[in-house]
Parts: sequence; C-alpha cells; structure tokens
Amino acid sequence: MDQQVSLPTAGPAARRGGLVPFLLRLHFYAGVLVGPFLLIATLTGGLYAISPTLEQFVHRDQLRSGSTGPMLPVAEQIRAAMAVRSDLPVTAVRPATEPGETTRVLFDDPALGPSERHAVFIDPVTAAPRGELTVYGNSSALPVRTWIDRLHRDLHLGEPGRVYSELAASWLWVVALAGVVLWVNRFRRRRGDGARLLTIDRTSSGRSRTLNWHGAVGIWIAVGLLFLSATGLSWSHFAGDNIAELRTALHWTTPTVSKSLPADRDAQHTHPDPHGDHHFGAAAERGEADPADPPFTQVDRVLAAARAAGVGGKVEVSIPADRATAFTVTQTRQPWVLSNNAVAVDGTTGAITDVSWFADWPLAAKLTAWGIQLHMGLLFGPANQVVLLGLAVALATVIVRGYLLWWRRRPTRGDGPAGRPPRRGVLRRLPVTGVLLVVAAAVLVGWSLPVLGVSLLAFVVVDVLVGWWQRRRGAVGASVGEGPGLDDLAGDGDRAGQQQARG
Repeated sequence: MDQQVSLPTAGPAARRGGLVPFLLRLHFYAGVLVGPFLLIATLTGGLYAISPTLEQFVHRDQLRSGSTGPMLPVAEQIRAAMAVRSDLPVTAVRPATEPGETTRVLFDDPALGPSERHAVFIDPVTAAPRGELTVYGNSSALPVRTWIDRLHRDLHLGEPGRVYSELAASWLWVVALAGVVLWVNRFRRRRGDGARLLTIDRTSSGRSRTLNWHGAVGIWIAVGLLFLSATGLSWSHFAGDNIAELRTALHWTTPTVSKSLPADRDAQHTHPDPHGDHHFGAAAERGEADPADPPFTQVDRVLAAARAAGVGGKVEVSIPADRATAFTVTQTRQPWVLSNNAVAVDGTTGAITDVSWFADWPLAAKLTAWGIQLHMGLLFGPANQVVLLGLAVALATVIVRGYLLWWRRRPTRGDGPAGRPPRRGVLRRLPVTGVLLVVAAAVLVGWSLPVLGVSLLAFVVVDVLVGWWQRRRGAVGASVGEGPGLDDLAGDGDRAGQQQARG
C-alpha cells in the first residue's frame, strides 16, 4: 500500500518512526474501505449474540410444556413423534431432563438443506406433540436463531455472501492491532501533555473528543476483537479450509467416537437364529433386545448405559438405521458446561464400545470448542450474551467515530469532499530489512487468509491509481495528510517527516 513519490528524504527521527506511519496508512485504508462490512458484521453479530435467548422466547410453545408428573420412556416418546411424521426416518433424540421441557425427536428430511433436520417436539409426560420445526447444525438451532445466524454469516445470499463476513473477520484483527499500536504510540509521545490511554477526556470537544473515544474504547475492546476475528475465521470458507488443514496436520482435530461394532457381534445378534424362541429367551435373560425390534426401541437402555458411564446433563442420542451400527450419546452445548463427552453404545447389549472424554482432547481442540461456544453466546449463558452484545455496541461506536475522524479531515477549500489519507512514501522510510519483513508478512498472511490477501492487493491497486491520477494533475501535495485527525496517532516522528516533505 505504498507508492514512490519524489519527496525529500525524511530525517532520522522520521525513519525511526517509519513503522508507525505505515500502520497509520494501513489502518486508514482498511478502516475506510472495509468499515462498512465490519459495521454490518458488528450489528448482525450483536443480534446473533442474543439469539439463544430470543429463541427461547419465540419458540416457547414448542420448547415448554405445562405437564407435571413422571416422564414416559424415551422410546415411547419417539414412537409418538413417529406417528406425526411416519414418512421420515428418525435419526436422533434430545430427551427432556427437567420438568416443563419437551423432548426433541429429530428426523432426516431430504427436502431440507445441508445440516438441517426436521424436529417434532413431544411432551415427555403425556407424549402429546407440541409442534414441528426445522433445526440447524450441531446446536440444533431453531428457525429464529438460524435466520439470524445466516444473516450474520452471509446476509441470506448463500455461499457468495460468505465473502462479506470473511472479509470482515480477516481485517478485524489487522485493524485492531494497528489501532492499538497507534494509540499507544500517541500516548507515549504525548504523556506529558495530558494524553490518556484507557480513559476519555470528557473536557475535550470536537475532533479531539472523537479521537479520544475512538482510541480509548478501541483499546478496551481489542482483545475481544481479536477473539471474534480468530473464531470467525475458523468458520469462514477459504480461511476456514486452511485452518482445518493446519489442525489436521498438527493433530488438533476434535476426537469422535467410532460407531462400528465388531463383526462377530453382528453375526451373533443380527443373523436369524434357527432356535427362534430359545434365542429370544436367552437374550431376554441377559437383558438384551429382541433383534426383531426397530433400533429406536433400545434408546432407554442406551441412555441408561451412557449415564452409568458418566455422560450427564443434556444429551443427543443418535439412532442408527440398523443393528450393525452403534448408538452415540453426546453432551450438547449448554451454558456453564465446559465438556462435550461422548460414548458409543451397543444398543442390543448396552455395552460401551467407544468413548471420547473431553479431558483427553488435545488442548487446541478444547480451546476451539470453548471458542465456538463463546462466539455463539452459549458457554456462559445470558452473561456471555450480554458481554458479546456490549462488545458489538462498542465496536459499532468505534467504527462510526473512525468515519467521523475521516470526514473531519476533509479539505476546507475545493480539494475533495472527504478526508485525505495519510501521506505516501511510508515504506520508503523503513530500512530494507523492514520492507522485506512487511512484504513477506503480507504474502504469508495473504496466502493463509485469501480474502484478506486479495483485498489487500485491491487496496494497493487503488492506491497506485489514485497516486497516478494525482501526479497527472500535479497534485502531489494532496497526498500529504495536512489536516488534523488521524495524523495525531502517528506521533511527532511522522509530523517531523511531513515538515521535511513539505520543506
């Protein structure tokens, strides 16, 4: 994002501060050009943060029942749901665990999109159906949360729309880190003049107050922005694929349980027995199921085995299509639940055939699971959602105040309608090793985060074309940031360079 211009060479003080003007120019261009995408992602993200609570309110008729008393066996609840949707195969169930909750029975529906399932909600006390909805993803999100999720992720434009959110996530960490460096540099250089790092000078006004808000609030939320950027990129299309490949190469993937059952077990329990009733009697004596029963009838045995093995809380039980495949019982994402244990269970015998204990996961897999739940507002319940909403509001104010700073840099006489960018030639002020490091970092980051790399190249092209147009008009001075505003973030070294350039 640089262009050689015939300006006098800056002095030693300016050279020492060469990185700061470079970050200022990067922060400016990214803020102005990516800011609209960041603002949209921020506003939709704030809505997404509180979507778990909205879901509970909007779909309360399906999620809650007024019945009291002992719960029926889960298999009987599934049978009631199958009577509602006899045209679809049942694939999983999320049993109610507390009074007033409904059981969620999940069906595979080929008419639905990827990761979508059809859910029938059953009163666990009376087995009465409470409604039907389409659910999405591993979190089994209901329609209102799914709609908000897609708005935040792709603006309901499908795969092409995902580029917007990936662009925002790719640049968020760059803008945040550059802003932190610039604000700390300003504080360091002006400490004796009453500059503040973490608080806002309420006695200031105008541009100075806007700059104060932009910098101080940005410092407070910087860590949160880095977190949102990192977790958002893990879900993105292009960068997400690269992150998945890296996790696989480093053996950081999330462990899963195997659903395969031993071959000799299949021969014993799934082939017809010539002795008929004698085999059934032996199976009954061992507490096993009748091979003629459909798999869902084994759910209560499977659930009891998983509970005895240590899988507590709310769970989802997968229901296999045949007896050659094991059931899986997996803890679902719930507030204040920091583990996602899972076991595979032989439905015929109730034996545990494989386990995945969260305590044994690689640290990277644990951090990924916690990060996803934090980003979704699920890990710490309403408190998590309030923090995310506050972060979104704060970021929105930082973006808006950044645009105000840009607008207030506009020329007062006829040079254009908006603020000028910081001056050109910043890379020229870096030592050769610094330039090489910047270029190498840009190539590496651009390869890892393709949307960032392509957009950065686009910024460079725009910058070069603007510079060429300005030179053709003989307006080299228009590229020098002369007015108040973002220049203040660069510090005295940058101003010294500007004075020499004007000289």
